[in-house]
Amino acid sequence: MRNEAMDDFVERVSEATDILRVVQGYVPLKRRGNRYWGCCPFHQEKTASFSVVPDKGFFYCFGCHAGGNAFKFISLIENISYFDAIKLQAEKLGIPLPERRRSPQEIAREREIKDLRKVNELARDFFHNCLTMTRMGETGKAYFAGRGIREETIEEFQLGYAPPAWDKLSTAFLKRGIKQEFLLASGLSAERKQGNGLYDRFRGRVIIPIADERGRVVGFGGRVLDDSTPKYLNTPETILFNKRKILFGLERSHRAIQQEGRAIVVEGYMDAISVFDAGVHNVVASLGTSFTPEHAKKLLHYAPEICFCYDSDEAGQKATIRALSIVRDTGAVVRVIVVPDGKDPDEFIRRHGADAFRKLVDKALPLVEYRLRYVLSHVNYDTLDGKVRALHEMLPVLAGIREPAARMEYEKKLAQTLMLDEGLVRSEIRHYHGGTEQAASPARQPIRQAIVRQDTALQKAGRIVIRMAWQDAAVLVHLETIVPLEGIQSPAQREILTFFKTSMEQGRPVDEASAASLSDEAAAELSRALVEDLGGREEAEAYDDSLRVLRRAYLNALYAEHSRKANEYAQNGQHEACLQELNEVNKIKHEMDEW
Repeated sequence: MRNEAMDDFVERVSEATDILRVVQGYVPLKRRGNRYWGCCPFHQEKTASFSVVPDKGFFYCFGCHAGGNAFKFISLIENISYFDAIKLQAEKLGIPLPERRRSPQEIAREREIKDLRKVNELARDFFHNCLTMTRMGETGKAYFAGRGIREETIEEFQLGYAPPAWDKLSTAFLKRGIKQEFLLASGLSAERKQGNGLYDRFRGRVIIPIADERGRVVGFGGRVLDDSTPKYLNTPETILFNKRKILFGLERSHRAIQQEGRAIVVEGYMDAISVFDAGVHNVVASLGTSFTPEHAKKLLHYAPEICFCYDSDEAGQKATIRALSIVRDTGAVVRVIVVPDGKDPDEFIRRHGADAFRKLVDKALPLVEYRLRYVLSHVNYDTLDGKVRALHEMLPVLAGIREPAARMEYEKKLAQTLMLDEGLVRSEIRHYHGGTEQAASPARQPIRQAIVRQDTALQKAGRIVIRMAWQDAAVLVHLETIVPLEGIQSPAQREILTFFKTSMEQGRPVDEASAASLSDEAAAELSRALVEDLGGREEAEAYDDSLRVLRRAYLNALYAEHSRKANEYAQNGQHEACLQELNEVNKIKHEMDEW
C-alpha cells in the first residue's frame, strides 16, 4: 500500500537535491564539458574515472562501475541504506520526515533522546570553552601541548577541560534551565550522597567528546593530569552511550577506512587522536581494551581488514589476544601492528614521528604470525608439557586458516619450532575440527573494487538506446518495432527498458527518483548510459547505428534458436515441423543480409 505522504517527502527531497553539491562534499571534481570528473571515493585509483553529469542527476565510475543518483552515492559513501540516505539528505536540507502515529512511550523516548543529545552538545561546548577561553584551561592546554597535540587537532576533536570545582558544570546548567533529570540521565552529574544537590562527574580532567557514526555526541572521556585514579573516566551507560557499540573516531575515519581497505584499532582515544594527528586517518579506538563482536561487525561494513595496535606491554598483548579471538571467525583479514620498546602508539609517534609509525603499519603481522610469536614467548617449550601446551594454544588459529597451502606452511613451521612430528601437528588440527573441516565463510570484500569488463558493441548499443529512451519515451515505441524488449540480451538493460515502458503505460515520470526501484546492476547501467559520451557521433547517428547492432543480435539469436529446433525435429523424424523451421531460418538469413 502506497504512502502518499512518504512519496511526497521523497519527491521534495529529490527536487531539492543537487547531485553535484552532494558529491563535491566528499570528492574534489574538475569540470570537462558538461561533466565533472574526479578520483573515485569507492576504490583506490590515481587516474580520475569517476564522473558526474549534473543535468541528468547521475554519477558513474568507469573503474569499479558504481553508479546511480545522489541518494545511491550517499548510501555508498556513508554505508547506510538507500532510504536512510534520503533521510540524511532531508535532515541536511531541513525537510521534516512525515510523522507516523507513535505510541506515547515512543514519543517520550524520542523526546528524551533529543534532549540528551542537546545536553551533550552543550556540555561539549562548555568543556571546549573552558579549555580554550578561560584561565582554568591553561592546565589542560599545557597537557595537550606536552603530548604533541596541535591546536588544529584540539579544534578538530573539540577537546575540552573540566574545571576542578565540584559542581561547575552542574550549577551552570541548572541556572540555564536544564533539568536535573537530564544531567543525571546523561551521566554528566551525580547525586550527592550526603545532602541535596548534584556534583560533576568530570572534574580536573581533559575531556574528549565521544560521538556516534553520525557525529552526534553520545558521551565523554576524561583523563587526569596527574597520577590520581582512575586514570581514564568515561560516561556511564546511558540511552545514547554503550561502550560495546561505540568506536571512538569512526565518524571521522570511516571514509579513510573505506579508501585504505583496512581499519587500525587502538586502545584509547588519546592514541587515536595522536595517530589521526600524525596523518593516519583510518584509525578508531575501542574504549579501553573491550573490543566486541559489535565493534568487529561495524568495521567490516567499511573494510575487510582490521589491524590491532594495542599497547605492547603485557596487558596490551593480552588485550590483543582477546580481540583476535573475537575477530578470528568473522572472515576479516586480521593483522597486528607491533610497537617496539613496550610503547603505546601515542608515545611511539611522539618519539619517532609519523613516518616511522606508517612503516610499522606496513609491517603489521598476520594473525597467525602474531599468535605464534606470543605463544612461543610465553610458553617454555623445552619440555614435553610445554610443547603440547604451545601446540594446543595454536590450534584455534591454525584451524581457522582458510587457504590449505598457507595452513600447511604454518603447520610445518610450528612442527619445526617445537621439534614435533609434522603429521602429529596435522592430526591434532583434524582432531580439533572434530574430524571434519569446518565450512569457511569467505572474507568480506571491499565495498568496491576496480573491475575490468569486456565492453561489447552490443552493450554499448543498448546503453545508447537507453539514453535516448530516457530523453524521449516515444523512442520505446520505435525500438519495439525493431527489437521486442524480451529480445534485449542484457538482463540489466532489459530491466531498464521494461521499467521505462511500464512507467510510460502508467503515466508515471521517468526520473532519478523513480529509477530508485531498479536493481543495483540496472541502476549502475542506467547511470553509465547517461554519463558516457557517444564517441564523437551525433545522437541520431549513434541511435541508428545502435538499432542495427541490436537488430542483428536479435536476428542471430532467432537464427540459432530456429536452427536448433530444425535439427531437433529432423533427429526425431518430424519432417513437416523441420521444414517449417528451415523456412524460418531462411527468412531470418535473408533479413540478416539486408541488415
